[in-house]
Amino acid sequence: VHLRCHTGEKPYSCGTCGKSFRTILTDHMRCHTGEKPYSCGTCGKSFTLRTNLTKHMRRHTGEKPYSCGTCGKSFSQRIHLTAHMTCHTSEKPYSCGTCGKSFSHWTHLTAHMTCHTSEKPYSCGTCGKSFSRWTYLTDHMRRHTGEKPYSCGTCGKSFSQRTILTAHMRCHTGEKPYSCGTCGKSFNRRSRLKAHMRIHTAEKS
Repeated sequence: VHLRCHTGEKPYSCGTCGKSFRTILTDHMRCHTGEKPYSCGTCGKSFTLRTNLTKHMRRHTGEKPYSCGTCGKSFSQRIHLTAHMTCHTSEKPYSCGTCGKSFSHWTHLTAHMTCHTSEKPYSCGTCGKSFSRWTYLTDHMRRHTGEKPYSCGTCGKSFSQRTILTAHMRCHTGEKPYSCGTCGKSFNRRSRLKAHMRIHTAEKS
C-alpha cells in the first residue's frame, strides 16, 4: 500500500462516482451513504472520518499542536497554520477575477466575492435578516441570545462583538485614532468623528 504513494497507482474505483483511491473505499463510500460512525462524546456531533472527529475534539480540549516557527502562535489544524503563515510572507495567492484584489486565504476571497454579487446566503432563523458572511450572522445572533463573550480585562464589562470591546478599551487607554481633517480634533470612535464633522459641514452651508 505504501509503495502506491510513490507509484501513484490507485486500483480501487468507486462504483458511484468513479473516483479512484490507493486503499479500500470504506471511508470514501460514507460520503455517498451519509453514514457517520464517529461521534463526539462531548457534544454528540458525528463524522464520517475518524480524522475529522480528532480535529473536532480539539475545539473541546483546546489542543493546538501546530505552531508557527516565526511567531509561536499555535493552531488546532494544519490548514489554519498554512493560512496563518501568509501573514509573515505577505503572499496573497487568491485573486478576485472581477476586481483583481488578492487575498492570503481562499475563505477571505470567498467572503470578498459577495461584494460583487450582493449575495447574502446566511440567514437568521429568528428574524430572517440575511448576511454576506457567516461571521456577520454570528455577531447578529447574539442580539437575540444576549450572549456577550468578549470581556474587558480592566473593568469586566462584556460585549457581544470584538469590535465593540476594542472601541470600549480606548476609554481605558485614552487612544483616539480618528482625527478630523479640518480642525485636527481626535476621537476614540469613528461614529463620534462623523458626528463632529457635521459641525464643519454646517459651517460651510
